Amino acid sequence: MIMKRLLLFVIRCYWAFVPASGRRKCLFRESCSRYVYRRASERGLLSGLAAFRHRWQNCRGGYHVFEHPVSGAKKMMLPGGGVIGEDEMALRLLDEIKLGTR
Repeated sequence: MIMKRLLLFVIRCYWAFVPASGRRKCLFRESCSRYVYRRASERGLLSGLAAFRHRWQNCRGGYHVFEHPVSGAKKMMLPGGGVIGEDEMALRLLDEIKLGTR
């Protein structure tokens, strides 16, 4: 319980002291810190740490956005090999795709 509270406190400090303009831009619609905070709050420390590990491995360069050949839906291949749909992709990435800047 103490470690879970410590993790949540560290994330809240990150939000309080690191301005949004100074943070990395997340590939996911729900930011990495918000995702980890939510998972740790709802499911406990181990789930929060697993969420942190997943995001740490996948929220970086090396991703590839593609269009599903049958449905036409936009998908993203993550650096770790997973695939996410438009509902999980950051809105800024979808906007870049629509504008043709990505």
